[in-house]
Amino acid sequence: MDIIIQSPHVTLTSELRSFVTAEVDKLSNLFYKLEGARVFLKMEKSGIIENKICEIRLEIPGHDLFIEKQSDSFEEATTEAVDELKEELAKLKSKLMDKR
Repeated sequence: MDIIIQSPHVTLTSELRSFVTAEVDKLSNLFYKLEGARVFLKMEKSGIIENKICEIRLEIPGHDLFIEKQSDSFEEATTEAVDELKEELAKLKSKLMDKR
């Protein structure tokens, strides 16, 4: 699965890139039709502490999934987004199996 990480106006360290890649790559074991993932890391310009946002779009033929999570760190936002995507993939997999 191809994983593209974009982070405009945010310095993407090698540790953060490795963490995000490892977390998102876990999803490839759950669903065989995953073609790619686009991860967008950004910071909201506000006075709140939880201003780190992680958006993940999973590219699945005919069923792209999109999740956005906001937290006080990119790592936490990424973990929350991946956890929710695991649930969405399980629902999608069940739905597709029922059609057979």
